[in-house]
Amino acid sequence: MSEIKSAEENLAKVALVTGASKGIGAACAEKLGKAGFRVAIHYRGSEASAQKLAESIPGSKIFQADLSQPDQCQNLIKAVNSELGPIHTLVNNAGISIDQIITFAKPEDFDTLLATNLKPVFLLSKLATKGMIRQKSGRIINIASVVGYTGNGGQSMYAATKGAITAFTKSIAMDLASFGILANCVAPGFILTDMTQALPDAAKEAALGKIPVKRFGLPEDVAYAVEFLASERAKYITGSTIHVNGGMFTN
Repeated sequence: MSEIKSAEENLAKVALVTGASKGIGAACAEKLGKAGFRVAIHYRGSEASAQKLAESIPGSKIFQADLSQPDQCQNLIKAVNSELGPIHTLVNNAGISIDQIITFAKPEDFDTLLATNLKPVFLLSKLATKGMIRQKSGRIINIASVVGYTGNGGQSMYAATKGAITAFTKSIAMDLASFGILANCVAPGFILTDMTQALPDAAKEAALGKIPVKRFGLPEDVAYAVEFLASERAKYITGSTIHVNGGMFTN
């Protein structure tokens, strides 16, 4: 009964999920679709995967954009507003990792991470909140990372972008609360995705040893937290982070 009620509450609301063609983003899109949202599935290059996902989520549409380009961020928001309607929930999930110890880290790689992981969170939040203010309602849910809190060897650049997302979210939560807009983070730990599967076996074993529940997370574990924050059940939560990491880090 609670799932039916949730779907009824969200009927006709629009959710934009970035980086939604696979992994955590796809799981978030699926869960929000089941909760009654019309889902805008953003992808950069995996059109076939995005289209296949859209076919499984009634009322969804796919939207292509390279979010490292500011004009494409603006065009994405315009397209979603035009084709699906005003955005109620923005899930900033798209991101990449470039790993290297600091001594050998390349400034151009850091620029790429900032342009891909951090700046789009700023731009899309800025652009989407204009419509949310008019609606006097909205949700911004930013996908951070456990390494933004703990740090991790070889991931100083990636951790910097994810830590910045957390601080950014806390700040905009203060800016937007009076307009009925809530902003929160979900910080995954070690989740089984294409990004983590590419790690060496030794790195995976080391990570597993740090997880008290003794298993790696699944994309749907993160998606459940996102679905909750997008719902009316989370209407008194803002500026917070839900940690989904099996006990690797708590605060």
